[in-house]
Amino acid sequence: MAAKFTPSCFPLISQFILLLLNIQITRAKVPAVIVFGDSSVDTGNNNGIQTILKSNFKPYGRDFQGGQATGRFCNGRVPSDFISEAFGCKPFVPAYLDPNYGINDFAVGVDFASAGTGYDNATAAVMSVIPLWQELEYYKEYQQKLRASTGDVKANEIISEALYLLSLGTNDFLENYYMPLSNRSRQYTIEEYQNFLIGIAENFITELYKLGARKISLGGLCPIGCLPLERSRNMFSGSGCNEDYNKIARDFNGKLSGLTDKLNQQLSGIRLVLSNPYDIFFEMMMKPSQFGKFFFISDEFCLKFLEMNQRTLINYS
Repeated sequence: MAAKFTPSCFPLISQFILLLLNIQITRAKVPAVIVFGDSSVDTGNNNGIQTILKSNFKPYGRDFQGGQATGRFCNGRVPSDFISEAFGCKPFVPAYLDPNYGINDFAVGVDFASAGTGYDNATAAVMSVIPLWQELEYYKEYQQKLRASTGDVKANEIISEALYLLSLGTNDFLENYYMPLSNRSRQYTIEEYQNFLIGIAENFITELYKLGARKISLGGLCPIGCLPLERSRNMFSGSGCNEDYNKIARDFNGKLSGLTDKLNQQLSGIRLVLSNPYDIFFEMMMKPSQFGKFFFISDEFCLKFLEMNQRTLINYS
């Protein structure tokens, strides 16, 4: 049976991430939260691009302020929103491509994430979403606007003291490498592909560092073999988790941990933390009752099969 979560899931998960950040980065407030990644933290950037991978329609957003579907792939706020609020910034991190916001809003938090993307450019191409390199280009553009608005001194302070969140990687495996006819699975063994992704992550973080980032949370993978989509694929074998995929997530998290240690040694002044959600997610899925009354088991998968066979999470309750 699939674990089915209420809207309280995201705050609880965010509290776990915050615990890691509080202990290992800082207990002080930060001037801004700057976000890169995929649907786990996309707050609406896909609304502004030509892709079918959008969530700006009902029932998304039903628990958001005013019941508005903002482009977040959630019924309410996403983890980066909660993290921003907890660190003294706004309760919502605006999407960089949202025309309703400007540099004054982005000065205290900005989101460059795009649902469907990954470390690998080929992953973003699957659904025609924003590749990670383009997220970085948007960030460079943001820096220019920030300097023009606040001046170099203030901008440098925001850039160096901001908290940077990176949350991606799942799509590289589930929507790219393991998809039928994938070029990557013909080019690389799974370990070679993981190392390929780690190289991209290293280059990205190093470039962020050169641009002034110092406090960075690198998100690990959850048990990707236990995601509703993967459990639905296993429905004829008891709808259990795909342990092969879970092992890949654990192995990849191990490589991310090694990268974190390496960069903390090599890059002077960086405070890089691996926020690994694997164990807490697995416990939630396997033993939901241990996490309170808001978690329970259901025989129904929280998936909707859309046109073009695009499977999208539609709610948590």
